[in-house]
Amino acid sequence: MKRDWLTIETSPWSLGFLLGVILLLSYTSELPGHINTWLYDQTVSSWPASVDERVAIVAIDEPSLRQLGRWPWHRSTHAQLIDKLAVAGAETVILDILLPESGPGDNELARAITHHGNVVLPVYLSATDTEHLMAEVLPAPQLANAASALGHVHVELESDGVARGLYLYYGLARQLWPPLALASELSPRPPGQSQVPHYVNVREDYRRIPLVGGAGTVPAHSYSKVLETPANELNLKGKTVLVGATAAGFGDILPTPFSGLSRPMPGVEFHANIASAFYRNSLIVQAPTLVTGALAILVILLLATLLPRLRPASGLVMTLAILVTLLAAHSALLVWFRFEIGIANALLLPVAAIPLASGLRLATANRFFNRQLAHMATIPRLSLPDPAHRHPQLLLKHLRVLLKPEGWLLAEGKGLTELHNMSLAEALPTPVSGHWYHQQNQSWIRLVRGNAEYLMGLTLPNDLSREVNQHYLDRLLLETGPYSTARRGSRERLSARIERVRSASEKLEEMQGFIRRSFEHMPDGIIVTDELGVIRFANARIERWFGEPMPSLSGMPLASLLESRDKEGHTLWHEILAETLTLQERRTADLTVNNRDFLIHLAPFLLPDTRQQGLIANISNISNLKDQQRQYREAIDFISHDVRSPLVSQLALIEQLKRDPEQVTSAHLDQLGRLAKRSYQLAEEFVQLARAEQITETRFYECELLAIVENARDSVCEQALEKSVEIHLSGTEDLWLRGNAELLERAIINLLTNAVQYSPAGSLITVQVYQAAHLACVAITDEGTGIDAGELPRLFDRYHRQKRTETGGIHGTGLGLSFVKTVMEKHHGEVLVDSVPGDGATFTLKLPISDPMLDSAAPQG
Repeated sequence: MKRDWLTIETSPWSLGFLLGVILLLSYTSELPGHINTWLYDQTVSSWPASVDERVAIVAIDEPSLRQLGRWPWHRSTHAQLIDKLAVAGAETVILDILLPESGPGDNELARAITHHGNVVLPVYLSATDTEHLMAEVLPAPQLANAASALGHVHVELESDGVARGLYLYYGLARQLWPPLALASELSPRPPGQSQVPHYVNVREDYRRIPLVGGAGTVPAHSYSKVLETPANELNLKGKTVLVGATAAGFGDILPTPFSGLSRPMPGVEFHANIASAFYRNSLIVQAPTLVTGALAILVILLLATLLPRLRPASGLVMTLAILVTLLAAHSALLVWFRFEIGIANALLLPVAAIPLASGLRLATANRFFNRQLAHMATIPRLSLPDPAHRHPQLLLKHLRVLLKPEGWLLAEGKGLTELHNMSLAEALPTPVSGHWYHQQNQSWIRLVRGNAEYLMGLTLPNDLSREVNQHYLDRLLLETGPYSTARRGSRERLSARIERVRSASEKLEEMQGFIRRSFEHMPDGIIVTDELGVIRFANARIERWFGEPMPSLSGMPLASLLESRDKEGHTLWHEILAETLTLQERRTADLTVNNRDFLIHLAPFLLPDTRQQGLIANISNISNLKDQQRQYREAIDFISHDVRSPLVSQLALIEQLKRDPEQVTSAHLDQLGRLAKRSYQLAEEFVQLARAEQITETRFYECELLAIVENARDSVCEQALEKSVEIHLSGTEDLWLRGNAELLERAIINLLTNAVQYSPAGSLITVQVYQAAHLACVAITDEGTGIDAGELPRLFDRYHRQKRTETGGIHGTGLGLSFVKTVMEKHHGEVLVDSVPGDGATFTLKLPISDPMLDSAAPQG
C-alpha cells in the first residue's frame, strides 16, 4: 500500500530525528552552559537564601586599620581577639588570615588558639615560581599544631570569572583538605583517584553556594570594636566567627551572581555564606549529565509525538507550556530542594521545534500547493465574456438575433462586410468610438479593434420597443476604456509561483462570485440542506420571503422553517422531507407565506466521490400566476354575467319587436338604447383596464395636470347637468407630470362619473388641483351617500360593487375604481379615500411631479 507523502513529511520520526541532531550539536557548543549559568544567577538572585544565625564575621575593615595601624598586625593582637571571642562564647573561630611563616607573637597566638580549642587555620596551594611544582602552603608549624583543623581557602571561579561555589575537597594527591569554613565539620581525606602523582592538584565534590545576598549581607563586627567591646555585649555565644579582611584593596575579593564585577564580595564573607549554607543543609547538588540528557530526550519524545498532530496555534501553546514547566521545575528544585538540573539543552529543543515543525509543514504545504496549482491551472475561467473583446461581425450576429432589426450594416474601413436594407449614405457622424448615435429608428456606432476601424448600423423596428432597445444599446460597453471591465495585468514583479497563486485565486473568486450572484439573482428561492435536512445555504429571496435573518437560517432544520410558516398546517412537511431524503424521490408541495403563494420542489442529491447527500428546495413565487388565474376566472364570470346579461335582454327585446313590428314605440327604442349603451360601457371599461395594465413608461410624456382635469370635467358636464349637479374646479397651473394624459384623464372621468352618479340632485362636486411637497394632487369631493367602512378595504378590487348602491338601483361594472388604482400604480402614485356614510366622500390622487423645482411658489395643499 502506498504511504501518504503528507504523513511521511510530518511524521514524529522526521521531527524527532532533527531535534536529536540539534541536541547533539548543542553539546558541542558553549551556549547551553551560558544559559544554565544565567538561569542559576537569576534564580538565586530572585530568591536569596537566609543567613544562619550561627554565622558571624569579624571584619578587618578600614576603621580597624586606622585604629590598629598598618597591616600586618602583631600576632599578639590576633591572640587578644581569639581570647575575647572565647570569653564571648564563640563556638568556632575561623581565621581567614594566611600565616605561613613564623613570626613574633607566635607563642602567644598559639596559646590563644590552644586555649580556645576550636580554631581553624587556612591552607592554600601555590607554586613558588614557574620552575617549581605546586605545593601545599600550611600555617607556621607552631600554629598548625595548635589549630583544631585546617581548611583550604580556594574558591573556584567559573568560566565567566564569577564565584558560585567551591570544591568540598581540594589538595594534592597525598591529602584533600575540606573548605576553611567547614574544616571543623569535615575531615581531610585521601583522593578518590589512585596512582595520581603527588604534585597533581586534585579537586572533588563541587557544590554551588546559595548566597544570602550581595556584599555586606552577612552580619559583620569591626575587628577593633570587638577588641574594645565587653565580651558579654558581643552576642557571639555558640556562633561560628570568621575573621578576615573586608577593607577595600586588602584581602581577596570575589565577583558573585549578585554583584558581578561591579561590587565583589570579600573572601571571608563568601566563606561565611558557605558555613551558613552548610548549617542549613542547603549546599546545592548538581544533577549528573546523564539526568540532563534524559530530560532532553524526554522533551524530544514529547515534542515529536504531539507537535505534528496539533495545529500551529495549539503547537505553539504546547511548546510554551513545556518551556514554562521546565523553568518552573528548575526554579522549584533549586530554591526548595537545592538540586540543580541543567535545563538549557531541554529549553533549546522547544524553541527549535516550532521553526522545524513549521518548516516541515511548509515543505508539505508547498508540495501540496504545487500539485493543486498545477490542477487549478487547468480549470477554465467561469465569467461572462467581455463584449468589448468580441469581433464586430460576431457582435452584429448576436444583435440581429436579439433585437431583430429591419436592416443592418457593417463596414470595415471603406469596404462593406454585411448589408441589408441600409446604405453608407444614411450613416450618422460618429466622432467618439464605442458610443451609439441614434436618429429616429436608426442607430450607428464606430468600433476600433486593433488597427482596424468598423462602422455598424442598425435599423430597429419603429414600435414601442424602439426607445427601450436604444437605451439598452447605450448601456453596452463595446470598446475598452477607462470604465471597461477588461482585466488589467499586474504591474508587480511576481515570481512564477505567486503569479500562479494569484491567477488561481482570481479563478476561484470569479467562480464563487459568479455562482453567488447567480443564486442571488435567481427568480426563485434556493435552499440546500445536508443529509439531516438542516439548512446549509439559502439565497436572499428566502430571507426576504420568509422573514428570517440569514444567520438564523443557517443551521435551522428545513422542516421547522416550513412548519412555522404554514399557518393552515395541512401539509406534513417532516414526512415530505423524510421521504425525499430516505426514498431519494422528488416531491412538490404548495405553501402560502405572508399572502404569497409558493410552489416548492424538493429534489435529493448525492455529491460525487463522497457519501454526502442532502436535498435542494426550489421555491417559486406563483402569486402572480394565482392572481392571473383568479383574474381569468373573474373575467369569465364578468363576461358570462355582466356583459352577457344586457346582450340577452337586447336579443329578447328585438325578437319581441320582430314578432309585432307595428307595436314598436319610442320607449322600446329607448330601452334598447340603454341596453346597448350598457353593453358598450362594460366592454369599454374592460378594454380600458386591460390597456392600463399593459402600458409601460415608454408611452409616458410631459403633461400638465390642470389641463387634464379640465378635459375630464368637460367630459362629464352633460351628465352633471342632467342631475343638476354643479362641478366646481379650482387649482394650480404648471404642475407638470411625466405620464400618459389619456389614461390620467380617463381615471379622473371615472371618479367624476361616480361622484355625479352617487350625488343627489342639486348638490356640489368640488375638484381641487394643488401641490403638496413634491407631489401633484387632485381631490374630488361629493355630497353623496358616502361609503360604508366595511366596503373601504375592497373598494378598488376588480369587479367589486357596493352592496348598498346596488340595492339602491345604481348599477356599476366594478371596473372603474380598479382602473383608477391601476393607473395610479403605473404612474408611481396613489389614490386615497376619505368617507363618512351619509356625508359624502373625497377621492385624492397623488402623483410625483416631473421637476420638484417647478412652480415652487404654488399654493401648498
